[in-house]
Amino acid sequence: MEESGGERELVSIPPTPMGATPPFTPGAHSPHHQISTNSHSHAVTPGQRSPRPSQTPASTRPPSSLVSPSMPRSPLLKTPRTPRTPWTPSLISPRFLSPIGTPMKRVLTNMKTYLEEVGHLTKLNPQDAWLPITESRNGNAYYAAFHNLNAGIGFQALILPVAFTLLGWSWGIISLTIAYLWQLYTLWVLIMLHEAVPGKRYNRYVELAQAAFGERLGVWLTLFPTVYLSAGTATALILIGGETMKLFFQIVCGPTCGSNPLTTVEWYLVFVSLCIVLSQLPNLNSIAGLSLIGAITAITYCTMVWGLSISRPRPLGISYENVKSKTDTATAFSVLNSLGIIAFAFRGHNLALEIQATMPSSLKHPASVPMWRGAKVAYLLVAMCVFPIAIGGYWAYGDFMPTGGILNALYAFHNQDIARGLLATTFLLVVFNCLSSFQIYSMPVFDSFEAGYTSRTNKPCPPWVRAGFRVFYGFISFFIGVALPFLSSLAGLLGGLTLPVTFAYPCFMWVCIKKPKKYTSGWYLNWGLGILGILFSLAFSIGGVWSMVDSGLKLKFFKPN
Repeated sequence: MEESGGERELVSIPPTPMGATPPFTPGAHSPHHQISTNSHSHAVTPGQRSPRPSQTPASTRPPSSLVSPSMPRSPLLKTPRTPRTPWTPSLISPRFLSPIGTPMKRVLTNMKTYLEEVGHLTKLNPQDAWLPITESRNGNAYYAAFHNLNAGIGFQALILPVAFTLLGWSWGIISLTIAYLWQLYTLWVLIMLHEAVPGKRYNRYVELAQAAFGERLGVWLTLFPTVYLSAGTATALILIGGETMKLFFQIVCGPTCGSNPLTTVEWYLVFVSLCIVLSQLPNLNSIAGLSLIGAITAITYCTMVWGLSISRPRPLGISYENVKSKTDTATAFSVLNSLGIIAFAFRGHNLALEIQATMPSSLKHPASVPMWRGAKVAYLLVAMCVFPIAIGGYWAYGDFMPTGGILNALYAFHNQDIARGLLATTFLLVVFNCLSSFQIYSMPVFDSFEAGYTSRTNKPCPPWVRAGFRVFYGFISFFIGVALPFLSSLAGLLGGLTLPVTFAYPCFMWVCIKKPKKYTSGWYLNWGLGILGILFSLAFSIGGVWSMVDSGLKLKFFKPN
């Protein structure tokens, strides 16, 4: 078998032509060696050998002597030429799967994978490795769910029953459902646009706006609303957290409290101090544990608030008739203000890209997959919280609902018939949620501070500089909260001003970046939602201003309650 195999291999090698220089063999060691035959003698020059004598006819020789694998074919042997089959290279041929071919196939496969990936390689900015949002990229779907839930639900959901007092049952539920589905769609749009351009990740909302609208226009359109949604929400959290700590202390202490309790401003200071301590965690991924605590406490206190409200007897004389103002114009603006409250209840879109930036991404495993998986779970839980609060709170208190929301109504109507332990636990959970929400909403501001420092010094922030930035930000927020204690009462106005970030801008970004074909369903959908979002923003803002004037809101600067 070996000989026949060798024979087939040698047949494919073309025979040496007559008259060509034969190959050198070890038999001719000396340049003066001569080989004599019975027909003639031939002098051998260096590098040549004499042809083998042909004593026996080729036809009488055994095949093994003609094509021995250990000896090359003699040029004097005349054998019939065998037609050769042309060899075509194939990735699956036995010759390519030889020990030499297998590494070559592996190299070609790796090269193909590289060429596929090269268009997706992200051009990393070295500065991103120094900033809090992009410093760590080991996030996953669980972290995405924690962050989205912590950012997506909070104190603004407690004000939803106030909107129902003006909208009524039908329009209240319809408006809340439409707003929920609308913001869920725009969240999906933002997640898909995070890596819309191969080789580029838009890690911040303003960066995506600049890519879609241009450098200057993107900043003008999105800088103020995103700054408010970060810094303004953090300031509102200080107000609500400090006041809730004061109520918690009053419930726990009861009539045994001392004659000189802490003032509201002092409770603000206590809350800010706790926030500053927690804010020393370095980056967005490092606060995933705090976001988990915030998510758990938010779900728990939302469930407790509406559960305790509907389990107690309703106040006597409540009505579910729509609250009307003195004039039709005032009523119309009040309705717009209520719609702004519903719009303000859904927040967190300004943090969606920042959360997705903490995840690793590749062509085969893009960051959009775990991000969307976590967001779906988070916003399912958000729906399970906001709908019962709005519907249950309105059912329990009707037109008696105070402007402060369902938490104030629970304390005002049931502080005597609910166990102090349950009431105190509810307020304590609100405090924990405010503490954790402060961290995630402040992270974009911390990122901006450190981006300014690193761009000037071309080096990462030292720990003492990072700590100084966060202490400074905490006390600036405290000062704004004391100077503007009415900030949490402007939910309708602020909901209108920040509405485009959630409902309008993502649709325009999709059109500008993805460029869908004109007059298709996607083109109509995004243009329609974007234009409606801008119109609603203007209307809700006007309604918020009118509501402030009509209700006689007193702007008491530096005079917290």
